[in-house]
Amino acid sequence: MAIETLIAALARPTPASSDYDLNPDTVLAPGRVLRPAAVLVAVCEGRQGPEVLLTKRASGLKHHPGQIAFPGGKIDATDASPEAAALREAWEEVALDPALVRVLGRLPAHETVTGYSVTPILGHIRDGFVSRAELGEVQEVFRVPLSHLADLSRFRVERRIWRGEWRSYYAVPYGPYYIWGATARMLRGLAERLAA
Repeated sequence: MAIETLIAALARPTPASSDYDLNPDTVLAPGRVLRPAAVLVAVCEGRQGPEVLLTKRASGLKHHPGQIAFPGGKIDATDASPEAAALREAWEEVALDPALVRVLGRLPAHETVTGYSVTPILGHIRDGFVSRAELGEVQEVFRVPLSHLADLSRFRVERRIWRGEWRSYYAVPYGPYYIWGATARMLRGLAERLAA
């Protein structure tokens, strides 16, 4: 899949997404204030075609330990933009030099059950990147073929009890990696754009 295909997908209108998409009966507090965050959906060339860079969060973290995630985090006051925040976090978490990333654009914002509005930044990693996990935050850095993540049939809806109620969510497993929740929902949004 060519980078031009990803750029074309960015131009297709799709709505913002939410961890509540599959839970329409959830009543959200009016006037709730979401904290801004950004993640880098980084695509790089692999042996079998484009791949997406993902991380497995460290097991000792207070929030989301051991979960699969994009490099990213909250937007700091010193960040000039969501793009700047996503690139800074990728540098801190996996040693991705911002100079190696061509920012392609933004995907729609995603609201999480933990109170964040996450802006996914789609970027292309140029050749020469060797990841190095920041072990305080990241247990592992790995890549998943974009062809797997762009295939809507790979996504499934699962559910579990969360805060005393059943909550449905997307999952798109890959080998030993259980990709679910917000990360899977943002990836599904990209897959929907690519399929349009």
